[in-house]
Amino acid sequence: MAPADCNFQHSHTSSNTVCVINASGHLGSALVERLLLRGYTVHAAVQHHDEQMQFNGLSCENKKLKIFRSDPFDYQSITDALKGCSGLFYAFEPPQDQPTYDEFMVEVEVRAAHNVLEACAQTETIDRVVFTSSVTAVVWRDDRKSTASELDETHWSDVNFCRKYKLWHGLSKTLAEKTAWALAMDRGVNMVSVNAALMMGGPDVSITHPYLKGAAEMYEDGVMLTVDLNFLVDAHICVFESISSFGRYLCFNHVVNRHEDALKLAQMLTTPSAAPTLPQSYEQDMRIIQQRISNKKLNQLMVDFECGSQVH
Repeated sequence: MAPADCNFQHSHTSSNTVCVINASGHLGSALVERLLLRGYTVHAAVQHHDEQMQFNGLSCENKKLKIFRSDPFDYQSITDALKGCSGLFYAFEPPQDQPTYDEFMVEVEVRAAHNVLEACAQTETIDRVVFTSSVTAVVWRDDRKSTASELDETHWSDVNFCRKYKLWHGLSKTLAEKTAWALAMDRGVNMVSVNAALMMGGPDVSITHPYLKGAAEMYEDGVMLTVDLNFLVDAHICVFESISSFGRYLCFNHVVNRHEDALKLAQMLTTPSAAPTLPQSYEQDMRIIQQRISNKKLNQLMVDFECGSQVH
């Protein structure tokens, strides 16, 4: 536990009201709960009525929670949710009728990012945006095996490489994040991004998750990463509250770089009946793959972060 004087002061914002879009996702709902614990008033934006139901009990108990129906393709609904907010946490959630990542999803995610950032630019009270992106917007490059230095926030996935190998998750995250950055810089929106690894603990995390296309290559390249939900939530709040945060932040707290780890991950992602077993030929596979990606920037920022509740 960090000492009390290490708490970040949320001095760059004019109010303690923040918006979470999409609040119904596993990350979004966890962010809502943690932000309420830290004393924020939260505008939780959800896309569908059935998603709104999950917060009904909480909103009755907590007067600081306000629920909004917000569609990332309905500009007015975004601006309504943002009204009076000093900050936004934005994480794209695939539409219910289009749950799989393909070429169409790329266009959907890019359009959503553009609408949300444009709405932020038009909302005078917004001081900071935390944009959830992915490690897949960093690691997919033609030169990934030949480059001598380890990957960090300065690297971007190559969109042509992603298209060539149908890495739709990487392409979608890369283009959506680049769209958001271009608009933020053009319109003067103070934005930081959290480039998250595969989030563990969510109900939708399985071996078919689009993040995992190319998992064997990520493993061999030393960039197969996961992140725990609580750590990811901490990271989002940390980069929002810290007055010194800027740019992109790679976010992971586990590197899968041993065969044993890879097998354990595969077993977690599959049903017990379909879980892979360890072939005897692999028993001698004692290699430890060298990690070739760094999250030093985020770790340095989070050294003094107090992750518990904090009254503002």
